[in-house]
Amino acid sequence: MITIYHNSRCSKSREGVCFLENSKQDFQIINYLETVPTKEELKELLQKLNIPAIELVRKKETIWIENYKNKTLSEDEIIQAMINHPKLIERPIIVNGNKAVIARPTERINEIL
Repeated sequence: MITIYHNSRCSKSREGVCFLENSKQDFQIINYLETVPTKEELKELLQKLNIPAIELVRKKETIWIENYKNKTLSEDEIIQAMINHPKLIERPIIVNGNKAVIARPTERINEIL
């Protein structure tokens, strides 16, 4: 089953949900601000995305700028920052099996359908 890590306040995330609805694929929505991914879930997502943790961070968020920017952080410290502040997680993330994409632009979803 396809999963979208979604933030309903984000227009790109809403576009991702609409794209999946129009694709007629079965999918589940995880509102990750309410259901925060665990450390293991984030590590699994990063593996499926094939990116380091820093590439999943929204670096323009005030939380990042005020607390983490210009610090040397380990992979685990970056993951912990995303757990502590899920707003830092880039969105939307679409997962299909062992593949995932950050759907920016939305058409990237086609890469894993």
